[in-house]
Amino acid sequence: MVLPLSPPVSPMLAKAVADVPDAPGLVFEPKWDGFRCIVFRDGDDVVLGSRNERPLTRYFPEVVDAVRAALPPRCVVDGEIILVGATDALDFEALQQRIHPAASRVARLAAETPARFVAFDLLALGDDDLTSLPFAERRRRLDDVLGAATGAVCATPATSDRAEALRWFHDLEGAGLDGIVAKAAELTYQPGKRVMLKVKHRRTADCVVAGFRWHKSGGVVGSLLLGLYDADGALHHVGVTASFTAARRKELVDELAAYRMDDLSGHPWAGWGGTDEDAARAPGAPSRWTAKKDLSWEPLRPELVCEVAYDYFQGDRFRHATTFVRWRPDREAASCGYDQAEVPAAFALSALLG
Repeated sequence: MVLPLSPPVSPMLAKAVADVPDAPGLVFEPKWDGFRCIVFRDGDDVVLGSRNERPLTRYFPEVVDAVRAALPPRCVVDGEIILVGATDALDFEALQQRIHPAASRVARLAAETPARFVAFDLLALGDDDLTSLPFAERRRRLDDVLGAATGAVCATPATSDRAEALRWFHDLEGAGLDGIVAKAAELTYQPGKRVMLKVKHRRTADCVVAGFRWHKSGGVVGSLLLGLYDADGALHHVGVTASFTAARRKELVDELAAYRMDDLSGHPWAGWGGTDEDAARAPGAPSRWTAKKDLSWEPLRPELVCEVAYDYFQGDRFRHATTFVRWRPDREAASCGYDQAEVPAAFALSALLG
């Protein structure tokens, strides 16, 4: 592979801001919820590089084929691998299933749940390294390359109209998008640097704290295990909150002490694991994402309630780790249900991507 930029390349990153920025010279794009990917193509040779500079190529053969069909023979393109599910919204859980060691499973899922590549920056074309050019010029060349393509490879929508960006921010959340990214039109491509801006959806929910994990350093709390009740009164593990200072982790040991249980007898999660799906969702259950991590956990009487901030709730769990806001001693644990974590009505991605 002979290109002006050779893999791996660390993608340019964004720093979080509280609101969609209002400044001249900005270009806004939807923030996709998928796998960040830089595509390298030199003829039939294609490499899909992840945000962490690891190859994704073997997991997405259908994306490799689509790249060969849609992109120029020699190019480097920054973008996102996404999966649009049966409800015409992003399905990150299905996308995660694609990272599997078995080639037969990869081939089957490539046919059953094909992914697509949304491009948002052109880093090299032919023999030319474009990273020193302003973003507006790189975007113009990307549009020239892809045109109005709406298939398995397409360019992300972009606008310089903040009102349009605000509409995207509110309307597209129901389709599973994270928020909005803003780039200066004059911005050069700067690998690994947080020089773009991003605003993500944030809302809060009250959750039952039914367990915790020790921090890897030992002796202090690492994360709190969160639960929400369904309509039948079953408490489901929906995610964790883990953003604590060292001092706060130490304080939590004392705050949780009175609620600790010697064993799982009588705990709502004592019998978890009746099916393969249940076992995969149980606190401490191993998976290919956590094979090298200690997932042991300590049960707590399900009486504590805390408020957490989160950006997206998908299916029946928080999409990302949440942020602890405060304890809620005024809330009964039984009142913490799924209705607190609802997201806006679905928005059909076909209206955006075609």
